[in-house]
Amino acid sequence: MKKNSIVLIIGLMSLALIGVLAMQFYFLRDSYRQKSQLFDESVNAALTAVAGKLERREVVDFAKVQQERNIEKSKQEQAKQQQLTEQLQLQTQIENLRGKLDHIYQKYKLEEDRLKATYPNIINIENWFYETYVKRTQYQDLVEINIVKTPTSGLYYQEDILVSATKTIPRVEGKDDSTRFLVVHIDDFKRLLAKSIIALPPRSNPKLSKRIFELETKLNKLSKKNAGYGFNVYDSVAMLGGKKADYIEDVAIGMELAKRPLKDRLNIIIVQELLKEELIHRDIKAPFNIEIWSTSNILLNNILNEAELNNPINTTKYSTALFKGDVGAAPGKLTIYFPNKKAIIADNMSYLLLPMLTLLFLLVGCFAYTLIIIFRQKKVSEMKTDFINNMTHEFKTPVATIMIASESLKDPDINADHKRVQKLANIIYDENVRLGNHIERVLDLAKLEKETLKLDREDVHINDLVAAVTDSMQLRMQNIGGKFSVDLAATKDIVVGDELHFSNVFYNLMDNAIKYSKGDLHVNISSKNIGDNIVITIADNGIGMSRDHLQKIFDQFYRIPTGNVHNVKGFGLGLSYVQDILRRLNGRITVKSEKDKGTTFEVILPVKK
Repeated sequence: MKKNSIVLIIGLMSLALIGVLAMQFYFLRDSYRQKSQLFDESVNAALTAVAGKLERREVVDFAKVQQERNIEKSKQEQAKQQQLTEQLQLQTQIENLRGKLDHIYQKYKLEEDRLKATYPNIINIENWFYETYVKRTQYQDLVEINIVKTPTSGLYYQEDILVSATKTIPRVEGKDDSTRFLVVHIDDFKRLLAKSIIALPPRSNPKLSKRIFELETKLNKLSKKNAGYGFNVYDSVAMLGGKKADYIEDVAIGMELAKRPLKDRLNIIIVQELLKEELIHRDIKAPFNIEIWSTSNILLNNILNEAELNNPINTTKYSTALFKGDVGAAPGKLTIYFPNKKAIIADNMSYLLLPMLTLLFLLVGCFAYTLIIIFRQKKVSEMKTDFINNMTHEFKTPVATIMIASESLKDPDINADHKRVQKLANIIYDENVRLGNHIERVLDLAKLEKETLKLDREDVHINDLVAAVTDSMQLRMQNIGGKFSVDLAATKDIVVGDELHFSNVFYNLMDNAIKYSKGDLHVNISSKNIGDNIVITIADNGIGMSRDHLQKIFDQFYRIPTGNVHNVKGFGLGLSYVQDILRRLNGRITVKSEKDKGTTFEVILPVKK
């Protein structure tokens, strides 16, 4: 691959990676903005709900006091007016029964609030639906639970859980008045995990309701008879103003309540509990701080988590008016703020961050791996080119020698000289052997790559084999003025393997020691036993190599660069062949070298047990 192509590919991949990073950053920033907006809306909704509950609670409490007063007043009036005695008795019975009904409802409401606080995803189901589908196991598969998204405003949706039946079957009426809820367990990916049924006591007592209706009917009949004596101050004002009595009474109650100091109308513990309940209902479980203001003065400041309060001035505050139903302006406002709002929103986005970071690291890893592969393939391509050039040179030399010798044999004068013919024939034979050896080495490497090389498994005496290879290399060593030092001290030298290929392994190592020599070459050859292995060491004092080349010399086609000087011939296949053969025969090879100080190879083979 050309350099310009590689630069173009790297540039395009870098551009794509930068684009993906930019898009992920934009997506995260937009998601954070949307989550922050949803958080603000949820908090404001919770504040509004709490303010409404506080106002309704005050009205109910005040109404109970007024109710007690009215009952007492009615008793006094009825004592004076004998004709209203029966009406008072009925009214008292009705109030008592209503009190019991209210007690039943409050008890039910408390259980329901606790249930909703424990299980956010609950759905009220009718008793006939429970008896028809849920209770009977053979029809439970007909129950269907769906999450329905309803658009609210803009891009936002409200999620509701609906329970229905996929098939209509004969209806079985409820056996009791209990209130039943279906609890649904849903994971972060909106998948249904499980469901269960929880029953609560009835909201009301039908017998009491029926009795109240009967008494109210009777009371209404008596009221019509005694209509001339049933007016109070609110009725009188309503008649004069042309308004309904209920409206006039509400106005009067509102004026009465508005006269009380704001501090007396609030209980900080109740406010705190209501806020927690509403925020948890909206999946906000973070600590918050409360402030209650009256006009311009702060009345209450309850810091729930002061340790996390860093700078309240720069913290987003959420406020709502209190008792907006009072006549005139609202007497105060409720304010809350979250010291760690950013951490809350980031935590809500954690399910997005993990997969995005994983994909990002995967993308960067693939990009880096691709670059490594490109440069590695470029390097292999260059080494193969060098290999082809070397192989061509190595093949041309014996071919040219054979051609010259063959042409010489055509000369009649040379044919007449038997010695010269014999010499030329020997040259042709030697060059053919040399050419065949080159071809055989290339073919062996091809077989190794294709896993088709067959190796014999026989007992081999390594000491004898190393000695034989050393003897065959003595002549070459003497020609360059070097010498071998042999110390084969291993007592256990029998290994299982292929004798021919073992010979080639040691021949390659000794040949490299001779080829990469300098001056007075000295090669030390030794063997020893270490555990269940035999270690053959071949150490020379040749030119050595730098640390950068040590890890690459076993790669195919790799040859240590020597600039423009090519005084050492070879294909870069010898050490690759050595390592592959040893690996196949359960052995291994290690190398140590220093530049200009020599190289040491250690061949480690398991001995036969």
